[in-house]
Amino acid sequence: MEPWQPAQPQRSVTLRALVNRLIPAGDPLPGGQPAADHSAGDHPAGWEAGLDGFLPLTLGGAARALAPLVEAGLGLLDHEACARYAGGPACGLLFSDLAPAEQDVLIEELLAGEARAEWGGVDPAEFLRVVIRLSAQGFWGDPGNGGNRDGLSWRLIGYRERPADVEWPRPADEPPPTTDWDAVAGHYDAVVVGSGAGGGVAACVLAEAGHRVLLVERGDWLTPAQLRADHLRSQRQVQVTADHDMAAGPPAEGNPRVADGPAGPEVVWPVDSRWSNNAMTLGGGTRVYGAQAWRFCPEDFRMASVYGVPEASSLADWPLDYAELAPYYDRAEWEIGVSGDPAGNAYAGPRERGYPMPPVRPNAVAGPLAEGARKLGLGTSPVPLLINSTAYQGRGGCLGCAACVGFGCPGDFKNDTRNTVIPRALATGRCDVLTGARAERLVTDASGRVVAVALAARRPGPDGAPVVVRRQVRARAFLLGAGAVETARLLLNSPSAREPNGLGNNHDQVGRHLQGHGYAGAHALFEQPVQDALGPGPSIACNDFRHHNPGVIGGGLLANDFVPTPLQAYQTLLSLGQLPSWGPGTVRGMRESYPRLAMVTGPVHEVPSPESRVTLAPEVVDSFGIPVARLSGRPHPADLAGKRLLAERATAWLRASGARAVFPFGTGQAEHPSAGQHQAGTCRMGDDPVSSVTDPWGRVWGHANVRVVDASLHVTNGGVNPVLTILALAYRVAGRAAQELS
Repeated sequence: MEPWQPAQPQRSVTLRALVNRLIPAGDPLPGGQPAADHSAGDHPAGWEAGLDGFLPLTLGGAARALAPLVEAGLGLLDHEACARYAGGPACGLLFSDLAPAEQDVLIEELLAGEARAEWGGVDPAEFLRVVIRLSAQGFWGDPGNGGNRDGLSWRLIGYRERPADVEWPRPADEPPPTTDWDAVAGHYDAVVVGSGAGGGVAACVLAEAGHRVLLVERGDWLTPAQLRADHLRSQRQVQVTADHDMAAGPPAEGNPRVADGPAGPEVVWPVDSRWSNNAMTLGGGTRVYGAQAWRFCPEDFRMASVYGVPEASSLADWPLDYAELAPYYDRAEWEIGVSGDPAGNAYAGPRERGYPMPPVRPNAVAGPLAEGARKLGLGTSPVPLLINSTAYQGRGGCLGCAACVGFGCPGDFKNDTRNTVIPRALATGRCDVLTGARAERLVTDASGRVVAVALAARRPGPDGAPVVVRRQVRARAFLLGAGAVETARLLLNSPSAREPNGLGNNHDQVGRHLQGHGYAGAHALFEQPVQDALGPGPSIACNDFRHHNPGVIGGGLLANDFVPTPLQAYQTLLSLGQLPSWGPGTVRGMRESYPRLAMVTGPVHEVPSPESRVTLAPEVVDSFGIPVARLSGRPHPADLAGKRLLAERATAWLRASGARAVFPFGTGQAEHPSAGQHQAGTCRMGDDPVSSVTDPWGRVWGHANVRVVDASLHVTNGGVNPVLTILALAYRVAGRAAQELS
């Protein structure tokens, strides 16, 4: 992409003047050094700090749709300067000619909707909000995107990507060879769809059991270098960075979904929270997850028995209990690799042994929180993580970088399926990995038996331009691990004469009971620094509120959060009213508040609802012409009590820990499913085909050779991160499939 340039050169001068009022230079250095070059003081203004490169690149690339608004707004800003300070729009006076105080007043009044000149349909407040947002991205984002020259803004607030005295190891930057589209065999013992937590484990279990496996992934095999710490495109995007696609996919273009809301159905894209995004790359969400590796506890498997069934809910017991899953939890902890302290996890039920690695080192806020918990009589433990705290399985231990959740690990210390089980599957010589292809439907024969999967991909055509190609691959067994939304979509897109509403859907259960996790807790500002940017971040947790809370169905854990990126902190402080969005108070406020900012939060157990669901939107298709998922419903009202509980307990914990200001959050009711965090439940397991999609071994009712291996199986989703349960279930389901194929 070519960098954007305004049609009239003078508008570049206006843009520079505007940006340098939004992010002015720091306080002058001793001696009264002149500020005419915008570089006096301890830091330069925004344009000189890197926005001179970032804004043209961004407006010519990711945010090119905003370039016409910026172009028009700059010209009209000069007209407004004339209208206010020279009596008419044709005076020749420019915004850059105004004194800084006059520029500031003009910006404030335009943001408040007070325009004097004719803006020709352009909203001056919207124009300024766009420039403020893009300027924040460039100034507080990572230098790799062309702004924040030499990491200037990070040094100002004490943020750093990794400790200064460490060097990254050099993991392999070339992906292992994958199987080309034309080299895919026509028949396999098993086809696994999706390579995340469930699919990656399933492929490994089947291949190591001696079966020929095809692992299909719609994304690419991204190396650690390709999945760098890009603060504008991470999977943990915040509102201020929503102009950009996500690094681990999917790209917005060609990947719509439909979200139902109070105003009716609306087409949404992956950067919209209503899309409920999961990473789509080899390894799926495990490439960018926070890696918290909690076991569900015994009560999580029998919620209906413990609490009863609330009205309008579909709360139910699992068809298995903790004891049945415990051996598979143990296998996941040791084969994938978990660091933690087993003494702090006794609440989850009996264990065969501890963890293979000790906990990761705590960060600065853990000390005050430990003291606060002691005062309140709360039990605490380290946070178990699927991250190497020491060398394990041929890879090193975590160096404490600050970019963890939402990012790939540049040192390969995070344990994902791409660097653990999938290489093992490949090493057998019996697993083919096909990337860049999507499963569009399961194919049945005249009797209704699934015999093949229909795949679609883009490949170079005769002239080199990409063309859509399609083929069917036959197999004896099919294991679905595409995530709760996409697995349900695949089944719904696979009708037959025997099942006209989708595979396994004669009882209208596929796609229902969609759930995830809403989060509640509190932000806090301390008097003393508590943010040392030592990652991953979660160091201390309290599990006292997961169950048996009066008036609450379930509950959740609380833990300190991951290291916030500067952009996240900017957005957080802005939303809390502790920071202006622009002007000299912005950088000053970030310097004062970032080192003192902390958050305690946790996922709240959601009561499932049959009306929270995935269906198809046949009128909207993706770039392959496949009907997309439609998400509807909202979390059950019973969840509000759990949200209030966690927010109240987090507030009390932070205050007891010495915080001077505490800001609870997360107690409201969402208007759409919360499936963006830990989506689950759309193909729940059970003992009765009338009320479930699979049997207790993950087999789709009526289709003994089709299994689900992702969180779609979850009857309830617990009050903790569910990935360890996904891994454990995948070991259990795939193990039984391997036995039946033998």
